[in-house]
Amino acid sequence: MTAVTTGRPTGADTRRGLMLAVLLLGQFMALLDTSIVNVAMPAVGAGFHASGAWLQLVVGGYLVAYAMTLITGARLGDLYGRRRMYLTGAILFTLASLACGLAPAILPLVLFRFVQGVAAAIMVPQIISLIQTHFSGPARAKALSAYGVTLSAGQVAGLIAGGLLVGANILGSSWRPVFLVNVPVGICLAILVPRSVPDDRPAATRRLDLTGLALSTCAVLLMVLPAVVGHEIGWPLWTFGCIAAGVVLAVVFVRFERRTTDPLLNLQVLRARGLPAGLLTMVCTVLALGGFLFAFTLHLQIELGESPMRAGLTWLPFAVTFGLVGYFWRAVPQRLQHLVVPVGLALCAVGYAGVGSFLWPALVVAGAGMGLSASPLVTQALVHVPLPRAADASGILTTAMQLSQVGGVTIFGTLYLSVHSFHTTSVAVALTAATGIVTAGFLARTQRPTAVRRRGASS
Repeated sequence: MTAVTTGRPTGADTRRGLMLAVLLLGQFMALLDTSIVNVAMPAVGAGFHASGAWLQLVVGGYLVAYAMTLITGARLGDLYGRRRMYLTGAILFTLASLACGLAPAILPLVLFRFVQGVAAAIMVPQIISLIQTHFSGPARAKALSAYGVTLSAGQVAGLIAGGLLVGANILGSSWRPVFLVNVPVGICLAILVPRSVPDDRPAATRRLDLTGLALSTCAVLLMVLPAVVGHEIGWPLWTFGCIAAGVVLAVVFVRFERRTTDPLLNLQVLRARGLPAGLLTMVCTVLALGGFLFAFTLHLQIELGESPMRAGLTWLPFAVTFGLVGYFWRAVPQRLQHLVVPVGLALCAVGYAGVGSFLWPALVVAGAGMGLSASPLVTQALVHVPLPRAADASGILTTAMQLSQVGGVTIFGTLYLSVHSFHTTSVAVALTAATGIVTAGFLARTQRPTAVRRRGASS
């Protein structure tokens, strides 16, 4: 008898769909916190009488902790089970969010943001690993595409949500709901994860590279912290000495990782076709986006005098086009899909450069560009990575993404706070996005359809 296919989702499909939704909810929550705070920064600064450098640390501290413990978080999933560590990270993130929302001063807020970043680093690596494990074939491609959309939309959704929450000033709480909003989400995850995500046995094949973690964390802190505070204290000599020491320590870290038997970063995975170009493209894309999110949000409230709610809603055209284009980019004909990332970055560069003169049209163009570039970028960078190397590749890619976000906030935030000119900052951001077009061109060559490559080789 021939089986009849009705086209309706099976029970297994429904369970996988629920699991994907629960996983992406945790990813969305972690990403939301990379940007939801941006709109609240003027209110935080006014409430605590905090300087621009402290505000950069509130944003960047989370990202530094997130980036530097991300791969260790992935190892914890291998050692103790991915579902267990995903649930542990979600609960710790919820508690840290509650502490941030109740913080009595700026220093505790920065410290609790570091804890939030560590919790996110425990939770997030399990997501891509669980997707790679439980999805295959077309289902995996769709799941990765949904993951890419979540990466794309989460940060911008945070800007809108932050503006609405701060503007609403619920019970006179000002900026605090931007952190407290995570609490009910975290409670939902604590209930749903054990019911929807299959349990897994720890692999226990990798050890924790604590030496590599210490070297990399110290290197990043030595480079980031002086860059954040330097412009406020007149760039004394010690700030340049710390940055130089951080660079030297980064070189030591790379050499150590090449020699150790079980490195924190397995650089061998960079031999996978398309991953190096995808990594460099990701750096340029997120550097530009991180700087743009931070500087433009401050520009709206400080220079233009907009309320937090209006500043958040100003991002709406960017967010809508970002999400729609990011979700439907696969409608582009197959023979042209390898070109979407460079085309998207070109649109980003145009939008960033023009936002000071043509606000809403430029935001639409930039949002469309981010949807075309960021959403496919994850899929295209990882598509040729062998499954046994998937965890290493996703760890490197996600760490680079978060460090680039830190770099964007640090570099372009410092530029904006130093020159007090959004036009200068937006041009610098646009040039960074334009630089990514070059590396995206190399990535596009690895993604061309087989027939196109064969014709090129025979001509």
